[in-house]
Amino acid sequence: FLVISSSAGTLLVGLVAGAWVDRLRRRPVLVWTDVIRAALLFWIPIAYAIGALRIEQLYAVAFIEACLASLFNAAYPAYVPSLIGTERVVEGNSKLATSSSIAEIGGPGLAGLLVQIASAPFAIFVDAFSFVISAVSLVMIRTHEPARPPREIATHIRQEIAEGLRIALRHAILFPLAVRSILGHVFGAFYGVLYSIYLLQELHLDPFLLGIVISAGGVGSLVGSLFASRAVNALGIGPTIIWMAIGASIVGILTPLAQGPVAIATLMVFLPQLIGDGLQTIEGVGEISLVQGLIPDRVLGRVNATLEVVSHGVGYPAGALVAAFIAELIGVRGAIAIGWAGMAASILFLVVSPLPRVRTAASWRAQESTPTPAA
Repeated sequence: FLVISSSAGTLLVGLVAGAWVDRLRRRPVLVWTDVIRAALLFWIPIAYAIGALRIEQLYAVAFIEACLASLFNAAYPAYVPSLIGTERVVEGNSKLATSSSIAEIGGPGLAGLLVQIASAPFAIFVDAFSFVISAVSLVMIRTHEPARPPREIATHIRQEIAEGLRIALRHAILFPLAVRSILGHVFGAFYGVLYSIYLLQELHLDPFLLGIVISAGGVGSLVGSLFASRAVNALGIGPTIIWMAIGASIVGILTPLAQGPVAIATLMVFLPQLIGDGLQTIEGVGEISLVQGLIPDRVLGRVNATLEVVSHGVGYPAGALVAAFIAELIGVRGAIAIGWAGMAASILFLVVSPLPRVRTAASWRAQESTPTPAA
């Protein structure tokens, strides 16, 4: 029910959040969503301490937090280009990915340690404090964010949402990226729901080895983030996205094939985490940078929100339900194999699109704006 509450928040608010973000300055949105999320999470350990915590409060917090996350996730990618310029977004997103990777390396272990030595509410208290740090960091940014340009005509928010959807559906590059993202989240949910069960029950790893394998993904992501800019500069942003996805898919086949002694099985799931997550990080940096470079600032929030809703609000929850059903029918290993196959097949939408010809976002924009000569 907590997952349902979170997904409901994304679905109900996501598209509207994108329209709001395109009307407002982005940094205040980021700061206030962090502040409110911190307050929500601080309430949980306080309510627990005074004996007032109830499950309904957790559902409400999950729902409101998802609504605020939708605002943040629409505003953040739209804010970065205005902060550093579209010509530097690959470099900027690489550095942001580095920060996320460091958190992935130490975060799960630290959370587990906090739960062990203190309690789950205390771990939530620490999580709430991280939002305070994020808000303070955003406030300390000295680069001025210009006011949003005035709208020439008054439009209803439904029309603005529809414009974002039309762009996502009709754009020659964005549409295949969106389809790939939806399918990636549907089939990626098979891993999200079943991965730990697969490693613990099917492959018989102990919790310590499970932690090592998952942390390897953070290490791989860290290395990938450090090389993302170089890969994009060397291959071009479109080919980078495709080749990184193919490479991650190739090494990823080891996961459903893993078997044998625990040491061998551990190695077979360790390598996809280490190498595959590194390649996927480079792919992710390329994708978000390409969207930021292709989409005009005035609609960037709505486009980000559209991608967020269809992927996290629709794709992942649907995939999680299907994954649980398939695992009941054919077993966890079979479901993991289907998840891998679905993610691998989704790359075809990128291969047959114009994406392989996109060297930079700027060059593609120039090509789009060049009139086709008459026959």
